[in-house]
Amino acid sequence: MEETLTIGAFAKACRLSPKALRLYDELDLLRPARVDPDTGYRYYAAGQLERARLVAWLRRLGMPLAEIRHVCALGPAAAAREIRAHWARVEAETAVRRDLAAFLVDHLTEESRGDLTMNATTLELRYCAHSDRGRVRPANQDTAYAGGRLLAVADGFGPAGAPASSAAVEALRFLDTPEIPAGGVLNLLEDAVQGAARAVRDVADGTDGVGTTLTALLWTGSRLAMVHLGDSRAYLLRDGNLFRITHDHTVVQSMLDEGRLTPEEATCHPQRSLLLKALTGKETTTTPDLRLHDAQAGDRYLLCSDGLSAVVPDDTIERLLTGAPAPDEAVHTLITAANEAGGPDNISCVVADVVEPAP
Repeated sequence: MEETLTIGAFAKACRLSPKALRLYDELDLLRPARVDPDTGYRYYAAGQLERARLVAWLRRLGMPLAEIRHVCALGPAAAAREIRAHWARVEAETAVRRDLAAFLVDHLTEESRGDLTMNATTLELRYCAHSDRGRVRPANQDTAYAGGRLLAVADGFGPAGAPASSAAVEALRFLDTPEIPAGGVLNLLEDAVQGAARAVRDVADGTDGVGTTLTALLWTGSRLAMVHLGDSRAYLLRDGNLFRITHDHTVVQSMLDEGRLTPEEATCHPQRSLLLKALTGKETTTTPDLRLHDAQAGDRYLLCSDGLSAVVPDDTIERLLTGAPAPDEAVHTLITAANEAGGPDNISCVVADVVEPAP
């Protein structure tokens, strides 16, 4: 007969408290080998120690109990994959919070110096925006906008996708003003996204499957504050090198982050357009990515819908952006490239150059 341990001895051996063991018994996560019918006292088999230690380690990792139950039911190789995927999700969520913390630090530091104002402009934007139906879709559900302070792209979806993307961008138009109102850029962006969410819900009017992505940059005179939801993208071309400054909120991107897919597999995955975050017609709280980017004279920014990024590789985007002398030429060259690649989706591009102000 296999050796049994009292709950106290078992708790000490596996580094779980007796209280935790009683909870895991009730949740059917770690049942005792035997329960005394008279006293109700729990006894555990020595062979259960390995599972108990795994539960303890996973709890220290911060894994939810439901997920631990799933992992414990798997073989070693599959369990290892699930733990790797869990930690990738934790790191992705931590990265979003880290970006927001950095944003807040920068914002409050500059507010304390009193120099975060729109009218202290030292650089300017030269910009162009255009949206194209593409060669396959019967209508254009994208919206692209560029002004002296605001750059935005929204990619609508569902029966009212076009009105949804238009409403989201229109809700941000109040930002395109020479001065930041009282409250600062962070509060402005938060209010703007909430307003865009309400506008999309009004357009959807209860219809399922209606929504839009939203990627926007707000110019402060020396910096660009970014808000991002979905799989539209923002890129920075600096010193001839292209950097993607947004992270796709898609199922496929999360699988890439978790190591479940290779980049090659992701390009042809059937769910590559399935969004994890967007502005939709539902009354839900969606947290956007917020970042603040220092700008330099000579920088070129690109905002685009996935009608461009899904069919034109980043190295081609870099080459075309580098070769176009002005934003309007860059926009039309990129849209032409997407159409020549089949134009399977609507294509929206905003290109903005950071330049010294004219004398």
